Amino acid sequence: MRDPETLLFYGMDAAVEAAGLRYALAKEVTTYRPGQPLKLLLAGYAGTRNTGGDVRVEEMIRQFRRIFGDRNMELTMFTIDPKLTAGYHRRVRQLQLPTVFPKFLYEECSRHHGVVACEGSMFKSKFANALSTMMGGAMAIAAVEGKLSVGYGGEAGAMDPPLQDFIRRRLQQSLVICRNSASQRILENLGVRTGPGTDTAWTFRCGPAEQAEAQLRRAGWDGQRPVVAMAPINPFWWPARPDFVKAAVLRFQGQFREEHYRDQIFHSWSAEDQERYDAYIEGMAQALHIHVERSGCFPILVGSERLDRQACNDVAERLGFDVPMFISDDYDMFELVALLRRCSMVVASRYHAIVNSMPAGVPSIGVTMDERITNLFMARGHGDDLFHADARPLGEPLSERMWHAHKEHERLRQETLSFLPSQLEVMAKMGMDFEDELRRIYPDFPFRDVPRTTEQYLPELSPELQQRLTEVA
Repeated sequence: MRDPETLLFYGMDAAVEAAGLRYALAKEVTTYRPGQPLKLLLAGYAGTRNTGGDVRVEEMIRQFRRIFGDRNMELTMFTIDPKLTAGYHRRVRQLQLPTVFPKFLYEECSRHHGVVACEGSMFKSKFANALSTMMGGAMAIAAVEGKLSVGYGGEAGAMDPPLQDFIRRRLQQSLVICRNSASQRILENLGVRTGPGTDTAWTFRCGPAEQAEAQLRRAGWDGQRPVVAMAPINPFWWPARPDFVKAAVLRFQGQFREEHYRDQIFHSWSAEDQERYDAYIEGMAQALHIHVERSGCFPILVGSERLDRQACNDVAERLGFDVPMFISDDYDMFELVALLRRCSMVVASRYHAIVNSMPAGVPSIGVTMDERITNLFMARGHGDDLFHADARPLGEPLSERMWHAHKEHERLRQETLSFLPSQLEVMAKMGMDFEDELRRIYPDFPFRDVPRTTEQYLPELSPELQQRLTEVA
């Protein structure tokens, strides 16, 4: 009997084949006509209150609207839970993505003129093959129908053979604009066209600083102490995979509840994973405890995704004192990013907890589970501020690095800000490359006649970000 993940690959492959046949027979396929809005389908991980994923999509939408114009575009996005994306991404139609999606993608992709894959962890097996298969499958259907097929600001990593084979066979006509050169090399070795890029979160316009300060004061902040945020996760319960047997046992006997992610999907978990997780949580808590005593800072715990609440609770239990928690199911992306940008330091295992704090020049330390944070820190020249989630010991070395960042705050702040202009230039270049790909597919689209400048190809920047850019000009 085939496992559910293999069946999903087979189902997606069959859907792509069927879409190609449908296109060859000119049946039931929406085609772009000059004068009508361009219908783009955004395929990503929205609807889990993953702050980074939501911010990325928001900035793609703002950038595309700036480049192509509101009247010329009709945007649709996938969401796992519409209740959790309510109020986000205005004027974008939201479709609930089913757990078993090949037939859904076969039907829905044909109704659009192009697909844009949105998730940062785009093609890797570290988290969930199903997510990468969904994005790759949507892009592949668009490609076989001769439509726009782009991965935007994504990352590639180690892939299981079935996923790697699917990407090699199905994305030869697609374009993946990668957020680092390591991802480009991986995909180019599979024959996929790539372009250089970055993350799209750099331009995000968060809530007002005054609101963040008010929330911190309600949590006990005196308005003076430096605010240090720690964003822990469970680094060891990935990948998540469908398991129909566990789903049945959970339903009728209540077992596997702690491993359950959603629907028929379960986190990986073992006694060894539990031991590694306990050591990681102990290390994070120890480092924060030492730093609070040493620096007198005001600590907070940040959960950038709803899943992080348990990790925040586990760190809090080991601290020995009360600590405020700000979790994404209680705070929207505008509030949470504003809080991160009001901090004096961020220590995080969440990639976007770091990225979303950097436009305010907040020094950060990464405790990483994979290559994403490593790639970011090496690019900005802060390799010494990297730790691995498996590090033993973790607590004392991490606390020493936190103390170093505390003492070197202003220098690190300036170095962090100095990284921004290059990322904004690359993000603007991504917009230009996306426009070139759209021009290749749909030359009759009403493109703007404007100078190809960084300003013209970025979303409108906030006054706060403009001010910080002048500091490093």
